[in-house]
Amino acid sequence: MMKCKSITLVDYGMANLLNVKRAFEQCGAMVNVIEEPAHVLAAERLVVPGVGAFQDCMDEVNRRGFGEAIRSYVDSQRPMLGICVGMQILFDVSEEFGEHKGVGILPGRVQAIPRQAVDGKAQRVPHIGWNHLIEPECGREWAGTLLAPFRGQRPAVYFVHSFAAQPENEGDRLADCLYGGHRICAAVQRQNVMATQFHPERSGETGLAIIRQFLNL
Repeated sequence: MMKCKSITLVDYGMANLLNVKRAFEQCGAMVNVIEEPAHVLAAERLVVPGVGAFQDCMDEVNRRGFGEAIRSYVDSQRPMLGICVGMQILFDVSEEFGEHKGVGILPGRVQAIPRQAVDGKAQRVPHIGWNHLIEPECGREWAGTLLAPFRGQRPAVYFVHSFAAQPENEGDRLADCLYGGHRICAAVQRQNVMATQFHPERSGETGLAIIRQFLNL
């Protein structure tokens, strides 16, 4: 009998944990929800979700002591997945409502999505709804990554965000989407650190396939 995969879901008060928990359970995972940073290092696989403003999320991460625990976990080389603002806080700094420091695992900045398309026309921000993932301009392929099930495809996933990460190292960028002709970073992966700007738990069967891939990495 195949062993049930275990994930640890970080609850720092700034995420819709129920949907994430249900999606992982639907994929056969056993989900442990934790509220104390002391439990992070015991995780087999760590999931850090997040919704709302970057500063509010980081205030709670810092107040509860999760920042150092997450950095130590990443150093252990075990798999970690950030979702939405849980992706953004992995970067050095965000420009949302001023400049605010992140956890600093991935070099780069979180910046506002342009309010004009490349043709100069106004576009709606936040970016809400379904959009297609594409390979980044650096030519990184998806084989062996979080997005391996979709090699050669342009899968549709669900987004809700007004800001997006700009990785300093293009090699960290795993996937983009196009919004008004602008390339928006949609996913990153550096070794054991994976993160999505989109919500896999709200992306139907495509999102579940991404979750299953994370469980198998």
